[in-house]
Amino acid sequence: MTKPARPEPPFLALTGGIGAGKSTALAALERLGAAVLSTDRVVHELYESDEVRDEVVNRWGKEVAPAGRVDRHAVAAHAFADPEERAWLEGLLWPRVGARVFEWRAEQGRRDPAPPALVVETPLLFEAGMAGMYDATIAVVAPEELRAERASARGHTAVDERTARQLSQGEKAARATYAVTNDGTEEDLERRLAEVLAEVRK
Repeated sequence: MTKPARPEPPFLALTGGIGAGKSTALAALERLGAAVLSTDRVVHELYESDEVRDEVVNRWGKEVAPAGRVDRHAVAAHAFADPEERAWLEGLLWPRVGARVFEWRAEQGRRDPAPPALVVETPLLFEAGMAGMYDATIAVVAPEELRAERASARGHTAVDERTARQLSQGEKAARATYAVTNDGTEEDLERRLAEVLAEVRK
């Protein structure tokens, strides 16, 4: 008698603006048992690769990779200053990020027991047209004053330029399957995310 096929865990995307609390939410989802992946971390890994380093050096010169390692701030200075340069960088990185997410999903799908969900943190989820890859999407939102405080405390640079290329919080929330407000404690956020996980698993 053949074993019945095991249902795949829900494949979810997590997004939100700068300072909304995406990383905090991702950590909470991991505590709740979900398998998690940060595309920012994937990008960090890509910048460590010889292939991507050589591409950005060929494009912008050796000053973007002093001592042979990519300086993300130097890359950002070029990319955020010109829409064409940003489009070039996104064309370099996004297909590679997508391939890594695909590999990760396959790896996690083989786990036994399966995690309750697979969650990928993707800051530019809707802007990159990637929402259709997922079973559901979660947007983390927070009051603007709180976002500004968090971004400043973490030393984010070029916040205005970065925010300008993103959809507003309201637009992200409207497009997402679930919008979760992060305006309290980490425990509050974790409780709200636990409710989302319970909902997607119904």
